[in-house]
Amino acid sequence: MSNTSTMSTERTIRVVHTADLDDAVRTAARALLDEAFEGDFGDQDWEHALGGVHALLWEGSELVGHAALVQRRLLHGGRTLRAGYVEGVAVRADRRGRGHGAALMGELERVVRGAYDLGALSSSEEALEFYAARGWQRWQGRTAALTPTGVVRTEEDDGGVYVLPVTARLDPNGVLVCDWRDGDLW
Repeated sequence: MSNTSTMSTERTIRVVHTADLDDAVRTAARALLDEAFEGDFGDQDWEHALGGVHALLWEGSELVGHAALVQRRLLHGGRTLRAGYVEGVAVRADRRGRGHGAALMGELERVVRGAYDLGALSSSEEALEFYAARGWQRWQGRTAALTPTGVVRTEEDDGGVYVLPVTARLDPNGVLVCDWRDGDLW
C-alpha cells in the first residue's frame, strides 16, 4: 500500500506499510524519532510503531516528519473494537510550526476513517491541544489494560488518551481497555 500526495513543490507525504520501508528509510525514521523525542524514544517505542502504515513527510530528499498507525484491540462496553492506534508522531525541530504535523495526522485520520472502528492515541502534555483541535476527544473515563494477569487499571494514563470515533458507539465516561504489549501500554 502506498499513497503519495504532494503538498507543494517541496513537501511530499508518502503513506507506506512497514513491510515496504527500505533500510535507509527505516533508519532515517528511527533517527528522526530519537532526535525529536530527545532520547526518550526507546526500542519498545519503535517496536510499537511497526507493523502498520507510516506517513512520511519529505522535503526534497530529507525526511522531516513521521507518524505511524498500527492496529490494536480495545475493549469498551462489552465489545472488542478494532482501533487504528497512532504512534511515533514527530516533526524535525527546525521544521515545526509549518503544518507538517497536521498534514501527517490528516493522512493517518483518512486511514482510520476508512478502516477502523475508532482511532486512539496516548498524547504527551505538549500535544494535547493539537489533537483536540483536530477533533480527537479526550477519554473522560478510566483506562486499563488487559494483561497476562487480567484487567489492570492504568491510572497514570487517565486524561492522556484520546479517541477519534468512527463507527464505534462510545461512552466517554466508561472504561477503555487496551490490549497487552511490552513497554508503555498506552
